Amino acid sequence: MNNNNTLLLLFCILSSSAVVYSDGNAKIFDITHKITSQLPTFNSQKGLGHFIWLVSSIKNGSMANESEFKLGTHTGTHVDAPSHFFQKYYEEGFDVSTLSLQTLTGPVLVVDVPRNKNITGPVLVVDVPRNKNITAEVMKSLNIPRGVHRVLFKTLNTDRRLMHRREFASDFTGFKKDGAQWLVDNTDIKLVGIDYLSISAYVDAAPTHHILLKSREIVIVEGLNLDGIKPGKYTVHCLPLRMVGADGCPTRCILTA
Repeated sequence: MNNNNTLLLLFCILSSSAVVYSDGNAKIFDITHKITSQLPTFNSQKGLGHFIWLVSSIKNGSMANESEFKLGTHTGTHVDAPSHFFQKYYEEGFDVSTLSLQTLTGPVLVVDVPRNKNITGPVLVVDVPRNKNITAEVMKSLNIPRGVHRVLFKTLNTDRRLMHRREFASDFTGFKKDGAQWLVDNTDIKLVGIDYLSISAYVDAAPTHHILLKSREIVIVEGLNLDGIKPGKYTVHCLPLRMVGADGCPTRCILTA
């Protein structure tokens, strides 16, 4: 524990909070939710349930323990590929293996944005007005300047701890289609992340995804754990598995500082 090269757990106020590690010089903020049987899944009141099991076991005489698991491609913290909502892109192979690593990794500035002030920086965590979905009006009020390429939206979903509840909540905060169109038309955002299972408001699932994914230039990250994330400069690393044919994939997302 005295070795400066050993990552030490600094704190975890709640087991479900974003975990912070440090080696004395750098910090790692894990903004990925743990995959557990209690994790919420879209349109289910039962949660993920049992998803991993042993196929060989030392206890039963095998040389090693080995497990198999079964997960949906949009489980927990995950990315969406263009093929998620476009059959043409699915047939043409625009799966998660084609997503840009340049978009998924890079410098990040995490900012809690006062609702009435402009914001600057290459990547942002935006504090969305608490009683609204993300509409064109809300997007305009956030004053996200041109040149910002990555934005993580911290919303009422985090306050309500929706990702920590097994039961799916259809009244989560997400983008309305006019908010998505405003983002495409008036910003340079290429990575958009949010703190629940869908970037879109429940009633606008298809049109919002169509608007954001149509160009194949915007990467969607959903189900982020933004509990306790403070303003400051970071680097973001968000790396899904390189799964050919997958329309989405669970991903490990971290911020470093």
